[in-house]
Amino acid sequence: MRLLKDFSISAFIAGFVTVLVGFTSSAVIVFQAANALGASKEQAGSWMWALGLGMGLTCIGLSLRFRIPVATAWSTSGAALLITSTAGISMPQAIGAFLISAALITISGFSGWFEKVMNRIPMPIASGMLAGILLRFGMDAFIALKTQFNMVLAMLCTYLLMRRLLPRYAVIGALVVGIIFAAGLGLLQLNKVHLEFARPVFVMPEFSLHALIGVALPLFVVTMASQNLPGVATIRASGYEAPVSPLIGWTGLATLLLAPFGAFAINLAAITAAICMGREAHEDPSRRYVAAWSAGFFYLLVGLFGATVAAVFAAFPRELVLAIAGLALLGTIGNGLVLALTNERDREPALITFLVTASGVSLLGVGSAFWGLIAGVLALLILRGKRHHLAGIWDRLASGNKK
Repeated sequence: MRLLKDFSISAFIAGFVTVLVGFTSSAVIVFQAANALGASKEQAGSWMWALGLGMGLTCIGLSLRFRIPVATAWSTSGAALLITSTAGISMPQAIGAFLISAALITISGFSGWFEKVMNRIPMPIASGMLAGILLRFGMDAFIALKTQFNMVLAMLCTYLLMRRLLPRYAVIGALVVGIIFAAGLGLLQLNKVHLEFARPVFVMPEFSLHALIGVALPLFVVTMASQNLPGVATIRASGYEAPVSPLIGWTGLATLLLAPFGAFAINLAAITAAICMGREAHEDPSRRYVAAWSAGFFYLLVGLFGATVAAVFAAFPRELVLAIAGLALLGTIGNGLVLALTNERDREPALITFLVTASGVSLLGVGSAFWGLIAGVLALLILRGKRHHLAGIWDRLASGNKK
């Protein structure tokens, strides 16, 4: 079996770090979204069960099918949208909105519309967006020195030493040293961990115009613009030729099947995907899909054990998570900047994309990755496009029609 042949400890650990970073950075937002809809404890657990199952199966299935690291995630921006946009909407109406949004994502994927748009985004622009998305995580690794200087410094020194001696295990070594320091400083809160299975809770959907306009359509737009778009850019900037249409389509279909249990939006990951696609996962890019497979395995555990896994991840100190995420992404950030800035003709548009994305600006409920892309494309059109050619390029970017 090829998976066993390609398996490596470094890729397996990269999968764990992927889930650790993804869960600890945004799980609280998912629980807040469930609470905003009046979810019971059982329903909140069902949300985690459905999301974990959907992410786990899509990570495993798509990575094995296409032999590239395909990491999926819940829509963090979508969860944030639910917290602020569900006033007066019942849980059944929200579930109906999840189904409509999922159907739109599925159609956008399998129809090929989304891929046609993505094929017209130049690589320097996509790479600049990726570097901008990840910049905060690289900086946070060093900002963590302010509050846990000894632990983070030890992790950094271990990472650099391992990069020279055993590059594939640099992140593993830093993680182990971080856990040892955290345990020695009494920062691991393992006393709160209790074994508890999550149970799926089915909610019969209801459909309303209010939920369609206030939740379904915004959730679709936010998920596609703030999650799937940078997710595809991450895959391409990492050097993989991804079949975009089926990837988007299958994540939409997974959401469609699991929405009645609380899966509001499953999409391609960007930040966490970069961990699976970096050199720390494996020196051989063709074997990095094992990292995404491993992430899927851990996501399945998240779904099955729900509150227990939440407590395990919450037991890690915040500084350890920030440090390990930043160190795991150093190579990807550097590679993104190189691809973005090497070509002098595209340097300024790519730099504008990077800066707008890194700024964290959010407009109309859509995150900075989308606006960074828009700013970069506009700069590219103004600086390089011929007057008679500008309108045609812009029309193709907007419509996705064939040239």
